[in-house]
Amino acid sequence: MSGVIYWSLWVLFRLLASLFFRFRTEGEDLFPKTGGVIVAANHASYFDIPLLGCAIRRRVVFLGRANLFPNRFVSWVIQRLGWIPLKTHRLDRKAFGVALDYLKAGVPVVIFPEGSRTEDGHLHRGRPGIGYLAEESQCQVIPVYISGTFNVLPVKAKWPRLFPVTVSFGKPLCFSRKECINKKQEYEHIGRTVMDHIAKLGGIPSPHRDFS
Repeated sequence: MSGVIYWSLWVLFRLLASLFFRFRTEGEDLFPKTGGVIVAANHASYFDIPLLGCAIRRRVVFLGRANLFPNRFVSWVIQRLGWIPLKTHRLDRKAFGVALDYLKAGVPVVIFPEGSRTEDGHLHRGRPGIGYLAEESQCQVIPVYISGTFNVLPVKAKWPRLFPVTVSFGKPLCFSRKECINKKQEYEHIGRTVMDHIAKLGGIPSPHRDFS
């Protein structure tokens, strides 16, 4: 039943996005058609979630802030549709464990490496969580840049505005597992690399100095 609801919402959001936000995608053919894959995107608005979801022609699950839906019933329903509640103040191994299970089962997992929405519209540094997920799962990472959603509904805005939105997919990134190294440094390296590629897709400066 959740599958029927998911795809019904997918069609609805895709239609509404096309009507009100001149929604389009770029590089959609780069997205793997099968297998577990990590989708790493910038985060500027609550609209990122439904618009990124309807840009991907596969059912995906989202890692999102645990207190995003304070109502218990709504939280339960959203979890059934593919939301993994994540405690963002630390490395939530329980939530990432659930994400790893999905990846092993061949289900794409979406993560916003910045950890929260940007308040100024600029891209911010990625947290180690994306590095942990990529290192432990050994799955490809698809960098994604979502443009326009900050204009549609920035932080503290009450009502959405009509503005074009584009979801751009990049080429898959692979990170091989490395033994006998500082894991924290490796997670940070992966996070920097992913954010650099997201920035490159958006044609904007990287939040890290070592962008090449």
